[in-house]
Formats: sequence, C-alpha cells, structure tokens
Amino acid sequence: MTDRTLSIVILAAGKGTRMHSRRPKVLHPIAGRSMLGHVLELAGSIPGARIGVVIGPGMEDVREEAARWAPDASIFVQENQSGTADAVLAARSLLETSNGDVIVLYADSPLMRKETLGKLIDSLDAGAAVSVVGFEAPDPTGYGRLLTDQSGHLVAIREHKDASPEELKVRLCNSGVMAFRLPDIAKVLDRIGNDNAKGEYYLTDAVEIARADGGIAAVVTCEADEVLGVNSRDQLAEAEAIWQARARRAFMHAGVTMIAPETVWLSYDTQIGCDVTIEPNVFIGPGVTIAEGVRIKANSYLEGIDRKSAGGLRIESGAEVGPFARLRPGTELGANVHIGNFVEVKNAVVEAGAKANHLTYIGDGVVGAGANIGAGTIFCNYDGFKKSRCEVGAGAFIGSNSALVAPVTIGDGAYVAAGSVITTNVEADSLAVVRATREDRPGWAAKYRAMMQRRKG
Repeated sequence: MTDRTLSIVILAAGKGTRMHSRRPKVLHPIAGRSMLGHVLELAGSIPGARIGVVIGPGMEDVREEAARWAPDASIFVQENQSGTADAVLAARSLLETSNGDVIVLYADSPLMRKETLGKLIDSLDAGAAVSVVGFEAPDPTGYGRLLTDQSGHLVAIREHKDASPEELKVRLCNSGVMAFRLPDIAKVLDRIGNDNAKGEYYLTDAVEIARADGGIAAVVTCEADEVLGVNSRDQLAEAEAIWQARARRAFMHAGVTMIAPETVWLSYDTQIGCDVTIEPNVFIGPGVTIAEGVRIKANSYLEGIDRKSAGGLRIESGAEVGPFARLRPGTELGANVHIGNFVEVKNAVVEAGAKANHLTYIGDGVVGAGANIGAGTIFCNYDGFKKSRCEVGAGAFIGSNSALVAPVTIGDGAYVAAGSVITTNVEADSLAVVRATREDRPGWAAKYRAMMQRRKG
C-alpha cells in the first residue's frame, strides 16, 4: 500500500424512516457523537486516505456534520436513490481520480474497528480484486449471503430476496462493507444492472463482474457487532450498549476501577487516567478529562462540551466528586479538590485543595486554593441580562447559606459569616457579616394562634 492511494466512500444518503425522527438517521448519536462522526473518525484513522461522503438531496445538516468531523472530505449528492452501486457512483469524480484502492463504508454502521479495515487492505495486498466483510449470523434472515467456493474465495453475494432455498441455508452474511483494487472501478460499477427483486443497482454485483474479468474475490470476517446497522431506535440503543461495553472494558484494562461498570456511561472523547475509581450510576458526557487517582462517587453527572468546541471539563489528580454532584462545561477542578453531594459547578475554576462539600452552586468564577465553601452557598452570577464572575481568594472561608452577588471578590483568607449576602468586595483576612438585626416579640406566637382560631371559628 505504500505506493498506492486509498479512497474511502461513506454512504450517508439514507433517511431512516424507521427512526420516526425529523433528524436524518446518520446524525443520531452514539456516545455523544453522530453515527456519521464515528465512521468519519474510522476513515480518518487510515493515514493519507481520501474521504468522500455521499448524501441525499437537501441533506444540508448531514453535509455540515461531515464537514465538522472531516473538513477535507468531499461531499457528493446521490440524486436518485436507486441502490448502493448508484450511491458509490455518485462519487464518480473521486473514483476516476483514484489510482489505488477504494473502500465503501456505511454511515449507519458506527461500530467497525480499525483492525477490520486493516484486514480488508491486507486482503487486497494478498491479490484480491474485491474483498468483502462478512460475519456469521445466528439468524441470517434478511441478510445477503456470501457464497464461496471450495478454496474459500467469494463467488457471489446473493440478496435475501433473490436467494434460492439452498443459498438461504448459508450463515455467512454480507455486511455491505467492501474494498476494491480494480484498474477502473467506475467502469466496473457502470456494468451493474438492476435485474433483481427491488430493481436497484447492487454494489454486491461487482463481485461477479470482477470474477468474470479474472479477478479474485475474498472474504474478511469480523464479529457481528462491528457491522450492526442502525435503522431503528431499538437498534440505536443496541449500538450504544455495544459501544459502552467496549469503552468500559478498555478503561478497566488501562487501570480504571468501575465498581458497577454497566451503570457507568462514557462519551466518545472521555479521557480517564489510571487509578481512577468510578462508583455506580455515573454519567460522563463529552469533553471530560479525569486525571490519575480521582474518585467519582455515585450518582454524579459530568459533562463538558465536545473537543470540537470550547468548554471542556477537567478534574486533576486526587480530587473527589460526589455523590450526587453535577459538573458542567468549563469546570476545572484542581488537585485534591472536594466537590460533595448536591453541588453544581459551571464555568468555574476550583483550585487545589478547595472544598465545597454540600448543597452549593458555583457558577462563573474562581475558588482559590484551600478555600472552603459552606453548605447552601450560591454564586449569584446572572442578573437576567448578563453573566458576571465571583472570585474567592485562597484560604477564604464562606459560611453556610451565603449568597455572593457577582461581580464580587472575596480576598485571600477572608471570612464571610453564615447567612450573609455579599454585594461588594471583601478585603483579604477580614470578616464580612451582612445580616438584619434580630427582633424578638414576646408572646406574639400565642396571640397569632388565638386570632387565627377565632377567624376559623
């Protein structure tokens, strides 16, 4: 492959009516990223590959998503959707300028591994003109069958509706993923007819044409999970479960402890260091980085904004989060920070050793190193029109049930008395007390009860 180019054509034109959604099928997410995004990442993992995406008419949102994940990809429109061969030929200009191999992938099959693509390319290097990814299905109903000869070479691919009773007994099924090493693939595809039950131009017919021209057709196998096609919401959930199980396993093999792994949900770009412990029922959305030795306690929700955008979430080593904590985009927790139960942090930096252990909202601000934020403290960061910031200095102590009305700065080492509403800056090492004067009225409660009883009577 060193002296050849590789073109990858991704078919993304299907609308997916079984999804019952206004959103195109390939834009539905798995682990926080569209299915198309997953397939584009796979294609982009092959160095030097030229990528083309085939979409349907009017699918501008799919075009935009493709550009987001693969800015250099070429976009082609399949005007009349009449089969997979017709879809690949929509990328004719890419095919005709290719002097190497062509791989066809599907944007609604987001689980294929890079290793399987490598096996496809290896099969071409071994002499195949066409190579097809196949899998063994416990129930092959509905799948096209891969028909092989005694040497194991692929003879033909027969769609289920066109297969004979004998061919329907074959359990080796077609995934649709194919690779070609042909002198002129476009001319081969132009020879495909539509004499079949659906009246469509099947890409799979290229196998028999290539063999008739003297070429060898090969089969590369993979696990059925890798080529799961998503056409409905239940299949979307199935694909999500497969992806999550793979990701959890990979992290645990890399040194992450998950007490109940089946209850931990990860995202496509999650980064977790070794010796991190994650307790049950934790959700980690896009854009989250967790350094070594962190403990995420049960029932916590963490999300940044995916790494294609600004506003990630980072937790440094030794920090503890939760239980029942919520960390939102733009949060940075320093080393050994403690964020406790029912604490929410958004777009804020909490520096090393600081603590907010209960019932607190920290939004748009800075909490200095070693500071303590008491229970019930609120950063009042929004006035109905704009967001402003609160800054709490290193070593400061904010008493329980306090409100810091932004913009405001609490100096290093300062104390804010419990129950205070702070609207102006507090100097370093000073005490701020903002409370109404207490007033006692002896006997008031008894008189009040008597009055209300008389009214009730």
